[in-house]
Parts: sequence; C-alpha cells; structure tokens
Amino acid sequence: MEHNKILGVVLAGGKSSRFGADKSEAILGNKNLINHILDKITFKFDEILIVANHKISFDENEKINLISDYHKDLGPLGGIYSAMKWIKDNNKSYEWIISLPTDTPFFETEILDEFYEKTKQKEKKLFFMKSNNKRHNIFGLWSLDLFKNLEKDLLENNERKVETWANKIGVETININFEGRDPFFNINTIEDLEKAKKYIKI
Repeated sequence: MEHNKILGVVLAGGKSSRFGADKSEAILGNKNLINHILDKITFKFDEILIVANHKISFDENEKINLISDYHKDLGPLGGIYSAMKWIKDNNKSYEWIISLPTDTPFFETEILDEFYEKTKQKEKKLFFMKSNNKRHNIFGLWSLDLFKNLEKDLLENNERKVETWANKIGVETININFEGRDPFFNINTIEDLEKAKKYIKI
C-alpha cells in the first residue's frame, strides 16, 4: 500500500454533547485538541481533510482542506462518506482514507507505520485499530471500494452505527501494542481533559 494513495481524514463533526462545548477547540497545554493531532500527522500525508459541521480554529496549512458533511447528522459514518465523496468529486487519486478523531492528543504517528505494515498482510477493505482488547472504531483504514455500499446503507437503509456497519462489511482489527501512556486516551468530558492535563505534566 503506497502512502500517497491514502488521504488523512480528521473527523471533527461530532456534537461533543458530553463535553458541553466543541471539544476539538478545547485547550490542552498550549494548543487546542485538533492541532495536537494535526501537528503529528501533517507530514505523513500529501493532503489532510477535516470534516466538521461548524467553524473550527486550526493552524492552517496548504495540505489541509476543511469541508462539511454532505448530509448532516449521520454520525462518523457520514464523515467517512463525505471524505470519500470529496475524493470522487474532486477527481483525487486516493484509494484509501485513514480516519482519526480530534480528541486523542497522545496518539503517536509511529502507530500508523505499525498499522500500515500489519494491514499489508491482509486482503480486507476495512481495518480498525485495537489495543488492550478494545476496538477503536474511529481509527480506521477504509478502501474507496466501499463507497457505493456505504452510500446505500447511509442514505437508503438509514444505517448509523459504525460498529454494526463495519461488522456487516467484514472489518479486520489490527492489534497495536504500546507501553506507558495510552495513545488512544480520548477526551469526552471535562474530567477527561483534566486528566489529560495531569498526563502532560508527568
């Protein structure tokens, strides 16, 4: 799998209802959460797409494009669909997208290399990361070959759950090993943000 055939996609269209505000712009250390992930992945991709349904502040870069969901309120699957449709509408040559959330500031890019290497041994169209027996449904590698199936299930069959749809399609989980601080620690609440601030000081 060639890296230049993969589009990096940051999903920032969630409502952040548990957080009480747009968590992608919550400040951790000296920058907001979305910049934590962008700073780490920008050099990994030729282009990055942010899918968000509201104005969002981030450090702009010529590699980064910002779009809204083509259809609102479809959840993360809607964000994946929007990224795939953007590729097709703009005649891009990407064959895969890698999806990442905005709320995991401790994610390390070395994980992507391990992930890609392990997917090369498989023949699936969809891969999710897993660690400590927990599947991370937003950390996924999605083939553009899934576009038509996803479009039909979203717009005609009213499918919304990532886990349900992925299981139906046939997802392969790739186990990621780590030591020390959990790179998949995600910030859903203010309490989580306070924990993250303590982790930074450790």
